[in-house]
This record gives sequence, C-alpha cells and structure tokens, in this order.
Amino acid sequence: MVRYPSAVLSFLVMSEFFPIGILFFFACAVAGGILFVDSFFGERRPNAVKGSTYECGIETKVDARRRFHVRYFVVALLFILFDVEVALLYPWAVLFRRLGVEGFIMVGIFMALIVDGLVYAWKKGALEWE
Repeated sequence: MVRYPSAVLSFLVMSEFFPIGILFFFACAVAGGILFVDSFFGERRPNAVKGSTYECGIETKVDARRRFHVRYFVVALLFILFDVEVALLYPWAVLFRRLGVEGFIMVGIFMALIVDGLVYAWKKGALEWE
C-alpha cells in the first residue's frame, strides 16, 4: 500500500471539488460584475409610483395587515401535507419491482392513511370554499 504525505492526500481530496470551486467563483464574479456595472449605468429616477406597494402588478386596495380567515391557512397546510406525502411515493415507484409484495402492502397502508386523512378533512369541512 502506498502511503501519501498529508499534503498530497489533502490535494487529492480537494481536487475532486476544484471544478465546483471554479464554477462557484465564476458565478459570484458574474453576479458581482452585473451589480457593479448596474451601479454605474443603471437609471435612478425615484418617484411616487415606483415607491408604491403592489402585488403581482396590481395596486393594493386594502391594508396588508388585515386579518385572513383561518380557512386559507388550513387549505395551505393540507396542501403541504398531501403534497409531501405524495412526493414520498416517487422512491417507492422507482423501487417497485425490488420491494415486491411486502412493499406493495406497506404502500397500500400508507395510501389508506392518506385517504383517511383526506376523508377526515372533507368531513370536517376543511375543503369547503364558501
């Protein structure tokens, strides 16, 4: 077995990350260069229209700190919950043949729990949008 000095060993390990370091350096250089050039050549004409608040190009008509109904948050939480659970099905689909019947049964239980949660949210009225 060949024994390398620690400096050579660290260089061998770091050489694997050298292309990533070069890419990171150039990405930072390009972003910094764009900001630097923009600071010299960019137009600055502030006015009331540019300083006003907007969302998606639409002028705001109500105060941004108003209260929202809890229904918006419940729907968002349900979306995140079911979205993450469905994303967990992709690894199972990739390994479907290797997992066999046991994997199929476990995913069946998993899907039954997801459907049970969906039925529960439906019965509680969390999916009603009035």
